[in-house]
Amino acid sequence: CWEVRKHNSSEWCHFIRSNPDCRLDGGFLDYLGGVFCVFPPRLLPLAVTLYALWLLYLFVILGVTAEKFFCPNLSAISTNLKLSFSLTSPLHGVTFLAFGNGAPDVFSAVVAFSNPRTAGLAVGAIFGAGVFVTTVVAGGIALLKPFTAASRPFLRDVIFYMVAVFLTFVVLYLGRIRLGEALGYLGLYVFYVLTVVLCTWIHRRQRGDGLAPPGPWEPEMPTDVEEPEPSGTNSGDYGEEYRPLLPSQESSLRILSTALSPLDYRKWRRKPWYWRLFKAFKVPVELVLLLTVPVVDPDKDDLNWKRPLNCLHILTSPLLCVLTLKSGAYGLYQIQGVFPVWALVTLVASALALIIFITTNNEEPPKYHCVFAFLGFLASAMWINAAATELVNILRTLGIIFQLSNTVLGLTLLAWGNSIGDTFSDLTMARQGYPRMAFSACFGGIIFNILVGVGLGCLLQMASSQPLVKLEPDSPLVWVLAGALGLSLVFSFVTVPAQCFQLGTAYGSCLITYYLVFLCVALLTEFRVIHFSS
Repeated sequence: CWEVRKHNSSEWCHFIRSNPDCRLDGGFLDYLGGVFCVFPPRLLPLAVTLYALWLLYLFVILGVTAEKFFCPNLSAISTNLKLSFSLTSPLHGVTFLAFGNGAPDVFSAVVAFSNPRTAGLAVGAIFGAGVFVTTVVAGGIALLKPFTAASRPFLRDVIFYMVAVFLTFVVLYLGRIRLGEALGYLGLYVFYVLTVVLCTWIHRRQRGDGLAPPGPWEPEMPTDVEEPEPSGTNSGDYGEEYRPLLPSQESSLRILSTALSPLDYRKWRRKPWYWRLFKAFKVPVELVLLLTVPVVDPDKDDLNWKRPLNCLHILTSPLLCVLTLKSGAYGLYQIQGVFPVWALVTLVASALALIIFITTNNEEPPKYHCVFAFLGFLASAMWINAAATELVNILRTLGIIFQLSNTVLGLTLLAWGNSIGDTFSDLTMARQGYPRMAFSACFGGIIFNILVGVGLGCLLQMASSQPLVKLEPDSPLVWVLAGALGLSLVFSFVTVPAQCFQLGTAYGSCLITYYLVFLCVALLTEFRVIHFSS
């Protein structure tokens, strides 16, 4: 499909329509057809600008969905399953918390691996995010707040990550992943989880299960950080000072309108103009998500039970799932060629919503309210999957327009977009006085992304198509990327213990300089200024 720009502009549309390699799998919008058939050639810069803006908005959708809907429901599920939900729980940190933080990366990788033509995008994004987080973010933490790293967790995470990178390097060299190798990725992650839990248990046994201050290798846990804003959905909760002294029963209509408001007007007046501008961009996304995704909050007395809105969710969430699964192919399917699936879902869900509305009240959540956490988890996962599908398709379109490989798009745009949230959260955590925890997150979180992203993505493709996933590098840049990530990990593995785990400005400056050099080499390789022999 890259040959389209070599043809005369009058032939672009015919080439796109007739070439099977130009077909985008999944997604709701035909980006290639739009840029080459809808827009005239002289308006190609306008089309690219609109696509770039839409790309940025897709990253906003991914971030809002993961932060305010996916993670809170995942936490509620963890609580309802009687799993430990404390910051000090290692099992929670490397499973539920890692899944919540890495959801956009993993879903993007799964979508990219579903098509052999975009597999390079997944490899570029996973490796690119790994290089970015372990150099720029880790180096930024050391520059902001020099600290003593937690030695044993650091060595454990770096060793596991180097094994994962080596395993990926091997499958790239072989050019394919079989069932055993895909299961090996997931098995390695399970082994990593068990290692984390076992090491933590041994350490707590050694210190007598006390609440002694953290040792030189144990990351400190925040105890006085600012409480996060309610993830949910009630803009009427402004704190104790604004609550009425006497309880009052609100009407269902008022509860619905309050719950559907994504704006806290008192907070809006206090914030600067740039916060308001960004919030204005997020409001449409948040409003649609509030309409389709329930959120259960165990920290609230009413568990965030909003009877009229939750009953509406009984209808909208299943509709969302059937209309986004396989880009609506299942939802639009007609039973015996007469009755569409979405209509059947609407009838059944409407009846169930009516029953729940009649049998419940506005003040007290029902005993089965925890089910809404699972429904919200599923609905938010479908939103993330749909946004990730559009993200992969638009990146492939931009690659065809600018004659760029999927790998360079993955290591730049996709990696930066998916890592921006982790970057701000880790740097903010370091600025607040917890650099060791932020530094540990740099290496611990990306292990989940590479092992589960590659393993689950390839496993799902095997289940849907063939028992073999081909991973043929689309450019020499793949080897530059793999080598750069491995070299950065070896650098940290050697230099951090050599400094007795005392990390400061020298270490941070070296990491950031390393990333800039790597980025220059990667771009020069992509534009064939630097050549590598086959």
